[in-house]
Amino acid sequence: MSTLVPRADYQVSWSGLTHVGRVRSNNEDAFLALTFDGRQVSYLGKEGTASTASGDFVFAVSDGMGGARSGEFASKIAVDKITRHMPTAFRMAARGMASGFGDILQEIITSIHNDLSQLGRSYEECAGMGATLSLLWITPEWGYFAHVGDSRIYHVSRSGALRQVTHDHSYVGWLRRQGKMNEREQRMHPRRNVLQQALGGGHQFVEPHIGAVGYQGGDRFLLCSDGLVDGLWDHAIADIAHPDQPVIGSAGRLVTAAVENSGKDNTTALLVELGKPQASQ
Repeated sequence: MSTLVPRADYQVSWSGLTHVGRVRSNNEDAFLALTFDGRQVSYLGKEGTASTASGDFVFAVSDGMGGARSGEFASKIAVDKITRHMPTAFRMAARGMASGFGDILQEIITSIHNDLSQLGRSYEECAGMGATLSLLWITPEWGYFAHVGDSRIYHVSRSGALRQVTHDHSYVGWLRRQGKMNEREQRMHPRRNVLQQALGGGHQFVEPHIGAVGYQGGDRFLLCSDGLVDGLWDHAIADIAHPDQPVIGSAGRLVTAAVENSGKDNTTALLVELGKPQASQ
């Protein structure tokens, strides 16, 4: 008989917002916030506070691409498909089956990729349909992530240090990771938005970036689309997302600043804070 692992009780606070920007006519970004246990999934509002005592959390940002309105459709498919996998994932985690996290996240990514690819092949109006996805699964011990494309997940330590967790799936992103390009050069490069990987979008295979990040009470995670990065330098993101600033309203402050500075693309931010754990029940 399996032994359940005692759960720490972290207070999770979040703030999410998406904006069409100043140029585009429709918003192809989407974000997701939900909590789940071994039986059910509950969607969360744009802002709020809850506890890890009774369940895990998933936060995700997706940026769609494609002709007509198929990009908008693609990002919604990407975030909606996540929900049916999570109760099974929770049951595995509750039994201490940490080795299963990567397999579950890989399954989610593969399922979304196959669905978008099939739609792209089957319907002319969906040809080229694709999406990025940055997904963060919060348990009381770790933040597990899965990522494809150039949306991003940042970790903001309780001291305020900002670190990009995910890898941009682009040649320019690779150059930055190798130390061959700085932030300014990356932002100004003409091929900065050319993706080597995306869900669907005519890509035959995807190799998602999957991993885990340890956190402490007071740490934050920021999920965002590339529209936010286009409008804000890393130091500006760090200032607005700093743990000294309130979580509620933070997505609005991030998105508003990015759109004012650029606004050429849809812009989405989802900031999550893990409050200090309470005594276990």
